[in-house]
Amino acid sequence: MKRKLLCALIAGLGLAVAGGVQAAITGGVVKVGVLSDMSGPYADLSGPGSVVAAKMAVEDYLKQTGSKLKIEIVSADHQNKPDVGSSITRKWIDSDGVDMILDVPTSSVMFAVAEVVKEKNKVFVDSTGGSSDMTGKSCNANTVHWTYDTWMLAHGTGSAVVKAGGDSWFFLTADYAFGHALEKDTSEVVKASGGKVLGNVKVPLGTQDFSSFLLQAQASKAKIIGLANAGADTINSIKQAAEFGIVAGGQKMAGLLVFISDIHGLGLKSAQGLQLTETFYWDMNDGTRAWSKRFGALHGGKMPTMVQAGVYSGLLHYLKAVDALQDDSDGVKVVDEMKKLPTDDPLFGQGKIRVDGRKIHPAYLFEVKAPSESKYPWDYYKLVQTIPADKAFRPLNEGGCYLVK
Repeated sequence: MKRKLLCALIAGLGLAVAGGVQAAITGGVVKVGVLSDMSGPYADLSGPGSVVAAKMAVEDYLKQTGSKLKIEIVSADHQNKPDVGSSITRKWIDSDGVDMILDVPTSSVMFAVAEVVKEKNKVFVDSTGGSSDMTGKSCNANTVHWTYDTWMLAHGTGSAVVKAGGDSWFFLTADYAFGHALEKDTSEVVKASGGKVLGNVKVPLGTQDFSSFLLQAQASKAKIIGLANAGADTINSIKQAAEFGIVAGGQKMAGLLVFISDIHGLGLKSAQGLQLTETFYWDMNDGTRAWSKRFGALHGGKMPTMVQAGVYSGLLHYLKAVDALQDDSDGVKVVDEMKKLPTDDPLFGQGKIRVDGRKIHPAYLFEVKAPSESKYPWDYYKLVQTIPADKAFRPLNEGGCYLVK
């Protein structure tokens, strides 16, 4: 009897140990949620293309490493609403077994999702929300901010424009967390560089008619109209500014967050001469070109934006960390492993993730080509300046993140 009982206990212990190992990968599957704007103003720069990038990351990781991880991608539309984004995130984690959230344009949604992920101890790699507060006063140990932020944009485009003589500014600002942060960060750069801010106007997200806002900007007589917006809002404001003759009248537009999808939508005739800061351009080198052409073949011939590239490389690095740990159950532990491992991929090159969650890599100041300078489809940028990785983002000791000792 004792012998049977002992055998049963040993067998039970064996099952428990095996079960414990299996449970390290929750449900036996690494489940990734791409949470994006699938049909609104940011759908072209992220949206369905971000899902394509995530699927490419899974395919490439498994092929290149021979990993036995089982990985599943799910996606949803947060409609640029914080309550919708947090609700989807909560359901994904509580009911659907999602371990990690990707993409998430719109800073207000980014912050809402970050709170839920922190509460549930999962992982959030944001490539598309912009506010630099994500690695500052709103940082947490479960979140990595991957591609760009408002500090980087302000110190890239903002400082370059002031140095070129654009020393008086009026801001058209998207009326939510991202726009407010971008205006704040750029205003500080303008003033520190000896320039002046003459005024601003807050514009609701998704506005179609910019006429009243552009008239205020025109009346300010500012040399530079700073566009603290993104996506369709940027395209519409630049197109309507041309219709009002604002640039013809001597004022210049500074697009503080401009994506290659915006330039494609505007056309080079409207966008030529525009300076902008990005951390990725499809035509930078052989590695970016090869990957981007694969992406384009899967996404209707469109070249990737920097945030779609960020989805790809952010997911690759997350999978490396999970594979190293053989555990995706503890989000803080996975993010700590991501911070320990150096980052390296064909899109952003070598880099690292700082203790505050900020992913560090170079940034690039580009100027949009004139139509006569473009030699082939999507040949839109010429490089003006490379901003080294250690200069591209806010110094670690200036953000106010509690994780920085």
